Order: sequence, then structure tokens, then C-alpha cells
Amino acid sequence: MENLISLVNKIQRACTALGDHGDTSALPTLWDSLPAIAVVGGQEYVDDVLNFSSGKSSVLESIVGKDFLPRGSGIVTRRPLVLQLHKLDEGREYAEFLHLPRKKFTDFAAVRKEIQDETDRETGRSSKQISSVPIHLSIYSPNVVNLTLIDLPGLTKVAVDGQPESIVQDIENMVRSFIEKPNCIILAISPANQDLATSDAIKISREVDPTGERTLGVLTKIDLMDKGTDAAEILEGKSYRLKFPWVGVVNRSQADINKNVDMIAARRREREYFSTTPEYKHLANRMGSEHLAKMLSKHLETVIKSRIPGIQSLINKTVAELETELSRLGKPIAADAGGKLYTIMEICRLFDQIYKEHLDGVRPGGDKIYNVFDNQLPAALKRLQFDKQLSMENIRKLITEADGYQPHLIAPEQGYRRLIDSSLVTIRGPAEAAVDAVHGLLKDLVHKAINETVELRQYPALRVEVGNAAIESLDRMKDFSRKATLQLVDMESSYLTVDFFRKLPQDVEKGGNPTHSIFDRYNDVYLRRIGTTVLSYVNMVCAGLRNSIPKSIVYCQVREAKKSLLDHFFIELGAMEPKRLSSLLNEDPAVMERRTALAKRLELYKAAQAEIDAVAWSK
Repeated sequence: MENLISLVNKIQRACTALGDHGDTSALPTLWDSLPAIAVVGGQEYVDDVLNFSSGKSSVLESIVGKDFLPRGSGIVTRRPLVLQLHKLDEGREYAEFLHLPRKKFTDFAAVRKEIQDETDRETGRSSKQISSVPIHLSIYSPNVVNLTLIDLPGLTKVAVDGQPESIVQDIENMVRSFIEKPNCIILAISPANQDLATSDAIKISREVDPTGERTLGVLTKIDLMDKGTDAAEILEGKSYRLKFPWVGVVNRSQADINKNVDMIAARRREREYFSTTPEYKHLANRMGSEHLAKMLSKHLETVIKSRIPGIQSLINKTVAELETELSRLGKPIAADAGGKLYTIMEICRLFDQIYKEHLDGVRPGGDKIYNVFDNQLPAALKRLQFDKQLSMENIRKLITEADGYQPHLIAPEQGYRRLIDSSLVTIRGPAEAAVDAVHGLLKDLVHKAINETVELRQYPALRVEVGNAAIESLDRMKDFSRKATLQLVDMESSYLTVDFFRKLPQDVEKGGNPTHSIFDRYNDVYLRRIGTTVLSYVNMVCAGLRNSIPKSIVYCQVREAKKSLLDHFFIELGAMEPKRLSSLLNEDPAVMERRTALAKRLELYKAAQAEIDAVAWSK
């Protein structure tokens, strides 16, 4: 099984490479859920000169066993340094920066220079500004333990070298942004030759971790304490107790650094100091840089194990969210013309299916078409005014004109026909209005279906093309439907229902006198009877058309829309040039970048999921 810390290191590096380290997001990320150790220390200036520092850099170099950190006056650490140590079984030690992934550094003086150069690239060479953007460095060596440390800028109380007054608060805010995270272990470094009550590292650690559950204390510069004083009570936890035992270290002096005293010799002298100094010899087995490195590695692994359930939960939740988001964004575009044509056809079929579901009542909208037939059309027919066509004056005029030079013998048949024709023609208006109303609803459902077809959001050009093709198809269906529906109305004029008139009583049977003058027969009572008869016939026709017009519209528009809405578009697709096909699948570049980033992140989280699960099952 892979070492837990090495596994976390790998996941952290992958998170960082994808930008998933939580710098800009308020939501918990995989990076934030993985425990790491943040190194916190202070520095103090007197008259713009560094009076003393906590010795953070020396502690880190002692743990690594290499000189690799920038040194000098002023604030040297101006960006967080995420330092990942990887223990090798054998081989030559080397370093790698995340921003230079294919370059191995075997010269650690070059590592120091690159840290300085990369800091300057972010903050400016002549500036003493700070930046919260981390530098990521991995060191591979047989002489290290598996460990992740985050070296933070030293806390300070004054601004120097032309720095803005806000630098003091800026550094504190940056340090807090790291150590406030519940999965951050705080390595609080304080110099023994300074009053511990004024230690910046201890003060800020207490504020963010009042119970001390996440704080480890390191005491430096023990060998530089005034004569007659010692740090035994602190190291024994008597004068200032922490939940975890204090660790004392003896770093190289500036003189040692100037003389290039190597780390092996420095560690040997450190061991000798604790084992031979009477005040500390009883604590020697848990003092020194070597013990500190091993203790930190063991502690970090213990914390990681305790966090595994929470890490698993976050990973599982994030995997589900990423898969949902990727599904919403759609699949990547096929490279070949056949694949692109298939993709377009599939998307069109999905749109067509959603459109049919609206018509069939699976989705809302289709019921509005029934409302046209059940309410709108009957109301329009009912509102028709036949007063003008069936006024006494118009009836007399049409009846007389229809007789011509020879008056009718029994009933004014031609007059009846003219009156009926002039009345029935007004039904064309409601019939056309019903066709147009259904057409408008069918177009609305096209827009609804397009908006509900998730895959079409991915391709704006195809979305427009499908919408236009569907509307053009509906327009053709509307034209055909209007023609067929108006023909129904015209049919009623072209052939009257004879049985209706055969059932009417004849004048003679009702006592009429056929010997009366023809002009007597044009009296108001007679003409009113004609008007009543025509109105009855027209109302009968309206009742029939109220049923037949919806049938015509459904057959010519609704049924055809369900059956062949995109048939013309499919024919066009089959003859379309590959370049034109490609243009239909042009995506918003931002969407393509988003999908690529999400796919990489999902791959990372799934790999982490598998490896963390393997660790969990092996516990």
C-alpha cells in the first residue's frame, strides 16, 4: 500500500496543477480536506535591522538536510512555499517545482535561486511585497521522511524597506488564511531566547486553535539563551503546556552557514548538545531536528487516517457534482464527419422526443391546443353576426335578383343559395383564426422543447438551425392546414344538405295560396321565414364545422408535427458538406475549456477516490 503521506502529496500536487487548491473558492475543496503542516514563526526589527527571527528557515533546512531556502535581510519568505518531501529507497536526491514540471534540480543552490526568482516574478524584483500564491516544491531524497510542510512568511510588527504600513496586517491575514482551516496542523516555531509570552507564533496559534488540538510547538535557539537560563521547563511542558510535547532544536549559527557546515555535521552536533547538556540530557531522545521530522511525519499520518471518512465523503460528493456538471455540458465533439452527423441526428431526436411529449401531455403545453377547439373556435363561431346577410332588405334584394326576369314558381331556391353562400363565407374567419392559433402554440412548443433539450445548449449554431427548421416545417403545415380547413367551409357552400330543406313545410301545405301575385309573396312575413330558414341551416353547418375543423387542423398540423417535424432538415443534413456540419457543432470556447477542466478534475477525484478507498479498506 502506498504511504499515506505520499498519497496525499500526490493528490495535493494534482489538485494544484488543476487549480483546485481553494484559493478563490469559499467551498471546501479536496486540497482543503487534506491535512498539511503550516510552519509559523515571527521576526522582529529594530531600526530597520532584523533583531531576531524564530529560525523557521533553519528548522526547515534541518528537516530536509539541505541548504535550499533564500536568506538575507528583511522579509525573505514573501510567498507561501508548499514543500513536499518524498522518501526514496535509494538514488540521487533532486528537487522539482510544479511550475517547471520537466526540470529536475540536483544543485540545491539552484533551488534557492529559483525560489527567489519565482517570488520576484510574482511580486516584483525590486518590491518587498508579498503574495498568497504558493510556490510548490517537491524534494526526493533517501535522507528525508514523507512529509508536507507549508512555509509561511514570518509574522512581523513593523513595516520596513519602504513597505506599505499594511504589510503587517497583510502577512497576518495570509497566515490566518492557511492556519484557520480545520485540517491544517500548525507548527509554531518560537526562539528560546525570546520571552515565550510575546511569541507571535504561539499567540496566533492560540487564537485559531484555542484547544491546541492542531498545534505543535518547536523551540529554537536553545543554545543561544543567556547564561544561567534554560528552556527545560518549557520543553517539559511545565511553564507553557501544549497538548503535544514541545520539541527543542539547535540550528546552525550564521557562522556555520557562512562556513558551509553541512547538515550531517550540524545534526551530529545537535545530538551531542542535547545528550551532553545536563539540563536537557533526560529529554535528548525527543529533541533535535531528526526527531522533529519523524514526529511530524508520524503525526501527519495519524491525522490523515482520522480524516479519511471525511475525505471520502467530500470526494464522493464532488465526483457526483462533477459528473452532473459534465452531463449538463454535454459530450465532446466527434472528430470525423460521420460522428458529427450522428451527434447532430441524436440531438435532433432528443429534441423531437421532448416536442412530442409536450403534445402528448407528458410535458405541459399540449392542452392549450384543445382549448382552441373547445373554447376559442366555438366562441368565434358564436360571435358571428348574420344580421347583415339576413336583414329584410338584403333578403328581398338577393331573392329578387336571384329570380331574374322570371319569378320562382314554388320556392326561391337560387335566393336561398345566395343567402347561404353569403353567410357561410363568414365562417372562413374563425376557421383561419383556429389554424393560426394552433400554429402559434406549436411554435411556442418548439421554443420550449429547444430550451429543454440540454444538448442543444452546447451548440448555439445547431440550436438556431433546429429552431429555424422546425418553424419552417410548421409554416408549411400551417399553409396546408389553412387550405384544407377552408376547403371544408367551401364544401358546405358547394353542396347543400338537401334533407334539411325537404323536411321544411311547403307554403301550399301550410295554406298558402299559389294564385296570389308574386309580389304579394315578397311580403315581410314570407321574407322573415326565409331568413329564419337560412339561419337555421347556417347554424347547423356551424355545428358540423365545429367538429370537423379541429379534425382537419389536428390531421394537417398536430399529427404532422409529431410525425415529420424535422424530416426536411434531416434530408438537408444528409447532403451537407463536412465543413458545414462542423460549423453546426461549434461550441463556445469557454464551454469547451470548462468541460476539459472538469474532465481532468473528475479524473483526479476518481483516482483519489480509488486510492483513498483502498487505504480505508486496508485499515
